[in-house]
Amino acid sequence: MAVAARVDPKSYFAPEDWAPLARRSPWMGLALLAHAWIVIGLAMAMAVLSPWWLLPLTIPLAIAIIGARQLGLAILMHDAAHAALHPDLKVNDWVGNHLTTGGLLGYRRYHLTHHKYAQQHEDPDLVLSAPFPITRLSLRRKILRDLTGQTYYKLRWSGLVKRIANRKPGEPLAPILGEAIVARRRFLIGMVATVAVTAPFGVWWVWPVLWLVPQATWLPMVTRLRNIAEHACVAKDEPDPLRHARTTKANWLERAFIAPYYVNYHCEHHMFMHVPCYHLPRAHRLLKQHGVMDGMLTAQGYLSMLKVATSKPA
Repeated sequence: MAVAARVDPKSYFAPEDWAPLARRSPWMGLALLAHAWIVIGLAMAMAVLSPWWLLPLTIPLAIAIIGARQLGLAILMHDAAHAALHPDLKVNDWVGNHLTTGGLLGYRRYHLTHHKYAQQHEDPDLVLSAPFPITRLSLRRKILRDLTGQTYYKLRWSGLVKRIANRKPGEPLAPILGEAIVARRRFLIGMVATVAVTAPFGVWWVWPVLWLVPQATWLPMVTRLRNIAEHACVAKDEPDPLRHARTTKANWLERAFIAPYYVNYHCEHHMFMHVPCYHLPRAHRLLKQHGVMDGMLTAQGYLSMLKVATSKPA
């Protein structure tokens, strides 16, 4: 199995530069996590408190904001998978598993395999980037499936529906539903708790409209765009560790709605995968100062990257 080439930080940074980059803050990761939940809460409050005539504007805006922060929670869980969210591993793992999207331990095993074999044949994420470039029509169809909930249904619920539909004659339904409930207990607990808190105030719709809809629409779309920017059109079996992933320049609007918490610095992340996300901008600046950027895989923005990813003729 071809392990992806690695880089030595000493080749790019003096000790006094590298030490701050490698340091894990006991509060910064937790502050980003608090920020994600506060933004979600404020977006929900904006929609709930808006007058009826503003709802056609505030609800779609809240859906986009919340969906982006749901991605942000996944990004912070990703940092926890690299033990970069908190210097205490027990705190790191508890917070990363319970206050983000969950499923940390299983994700860690999967994701570290991706890093070990980045863009090599054994990379489990290679299937996501292999089809590119695609046509613009193909991308439009994918985005339409994302925004209409079809992608969400396929990934989260279609397996259960097929399992129920294909059960053998006489096979009881209760054990299947019991397994499904256990597997989705975080989802169900969150639903019940939120509806229980909001229903007495007449806003029972907060959970389905302002949590489930973003999760089923905006989140799949921005996750797709992030994946495209990071690894689409990257050469398979790429030997250069500076070109296993792509860093994409992101303006404030893209950081708000597509690429929260420094996820756009993906080349730097693959080069130094244990550096916390909040140190990646500094790593980027230092690499630029040292003249390394010319050899790295970069894009000027998400729109320019999408043009490359959809350059296949119709």
